[in-house]
Amino acid sequence: MALTKPKIGFVGVGAMGAPMAGCLLKAGYPLAVFDNNPDRTAAFAKDYGIKPTDTLAALGKESDVIITILPNSAIVQDVLFGPQGLAASLRPGTVVIEMTSGIPSQTVEFSERLARQGVVLFDAPVSGGVPRARTGELTIMAGGEKADIDAAMPILNALGSVISIGKVGTGHAMKALNNLVSSAGYLIGIEALIIGSRFGIEPETMVDVLNVSTGMNNSTQKKFKQYVLSRKFNSGFAMSLMVKDLNIALGIAHENNVNAPFSDLCRNLWAGASAVLGPQADHTAVALLSEQLAGIQISKPPSP
Repeated sequence: MALTKPKIGFVGVGAMGAPMAGCLLKAGYPLAVFDNNPDRTAAFAKDYGIKPTDTLAALGKESDVIITILPNSAIVQDVLFGPQGLAASLRPGTVVIEMTSGIPSQTVEFSERLARQGVVLFDAPVSGGVPRARTGELTIMAGGEKADIDAAMPILNALGSVISIGKVGTGHAMKALNNLVSSAGYLIGIEALIIGSRFGIEPETMVDVLNVSTGMNNSTQKKFKQYVLSRKFNSGFAMSLMVKDLNIALGIAHENNVNAPFSDLCRNLWAGASAVLGPQADHTAVALLSEQLAGIQISKPPSP
C-alpha cells in the first residue's frame, strides 16, 4: 500500500517559488501556498485549482513540511518568528526546508530556535533560474543532518537534483559562493565582448568561440546571446538579489578572516550597477554599466 504523501505548505510564490510549487503539485503532493502578496496567492491558487490560504498560522497547522523561498533572511525571520509567524503553529516533527538564498549564520540560529520546539529546519537553496524551476531541474544545495535531508529527498527530487553540502548553513554559504563565481564570470565575459567588439569581431562569433573554448561559463552559454546581445535584459533575476548574495559571500569571508580583494571588487561593481540602474533592474543589465564605463556598446562591426 502506497504511503500518504506529506502535506506541504509553500511560502513565497514569486518568480522562482511559483514554478517550484507547480512542480510539487505535478508530483502529486497535497499543497497549500501563502505569499505576503494576496493577489499572487490567489492567482497561483486559481491557476492550479487549489484553495488559497489566508494566514501563515493556518498554513502551519495543516502542513507536515514547510518550504520557504523568500527574498532574504530578514523576511524568513518574520515569516517564522514574527507576530503572525509560523513557529507558534508548527507541530513537533514538522520539517522546514529553507530554500531562500539566506545568510548562513541566521539560518543556523533559525534551526536552533525551531529545534527547541521539536521542529527541524535545514537549508536547501537552489541554482538554475526560472527556466529550470519550471522543469524541475534545479540544483539544490542542502545543508543539514543527513537523516533529515534523506527523509525529504522525494520532495527535493521533484524540484531538481540534490547535493548535500554539510551542516546547517553550508547550503546557503555554497549558494552565495556560487553566485560570486557566476557574477565574476559574467562581468569579465562582458568586458571581453566590449573589447572584441571595438576591435571588430562579431559579438555572436565571440560567444560561439567562448562556448567551445576555455572561456566557457554559464553566462556565455545561457545569458550573453539570450539577454545581452538581444538587448532584452529579462532573465527574471533582479540586480538587488545578486548584490544580496554577493554581500553574503563577502560576509562569510570577513567573518572567517579571509582577504578576498577580487571578490570585493566584483561586489562593488555589481552594487554600483544596482545604484545606477536601480535594484529592480534585471541582473543581466549590469552589462549596460560596463558599456557606460567603456564608452561603447557591444555591437556588430561596421560593414567594410
